[in-house]
Amino acid sequence: MTRRVAILTGPGFQDEEFVYPYYRFSEDSEVVVATTTGTDVFGKYGVPARSATRFHDLDPSAFDLVYLPGGFEAPDRVRNEESALNFVRGMHDLNKGIAAICHGPWILVSANVIGGRRVTGFSSIRQDLINAGGIYSDEPVVVDGNLVTAPHYRNNPEFMLATLEMLNRLPNR
Repeated sequence: MTRRVAILTGPGFQDEEFVYPYYRFSEDSEVVVATTTGTDVFGKYGVPARSATRFHDLDPSAFDLVYLPGGFEAPDRVRNEESALNFVRGMHDLNKGIAAICHGPWILVSANVIGGRRVTGFSSIRQDLINAGGIYSDEPVVVDGNLVTAPHYRNNPEFMLATLEMLNRLPNR
């Protein structure tokens, strides 16, 4: 069975945090990009994210991993969408894979799924992660069970290696 990865994003995502992971996931998984309205959105530097569906239409049982790219604008928009938060909570409740980079962990804060978990993120959201009950670690990548986080796109290589390793340890849907 082919693994399925959902990427949740919005306008103004960090281009490097979308493109590299998108193609790495595409190597051996079906990748579904979701946005609020199901329409394409563009990154900070104009890279398009071709949306296949709306947050509202996602079913956690149909996916193996949710990926949350950063850039401060997109995650701030996504975390204000209850349907996106419900999907992330569903992935968490089913012990599915969750990966977030840069400001992407803001979505995890709003979904209330990081309490007691080791996490990292962009330096400006450190206090938000701590206030949400996360155990903040200033490392290039942090793995806590089914959760992988990283602070910056310069960490893409080790972040993706850790995410793919975690995904391969999890049972298929």
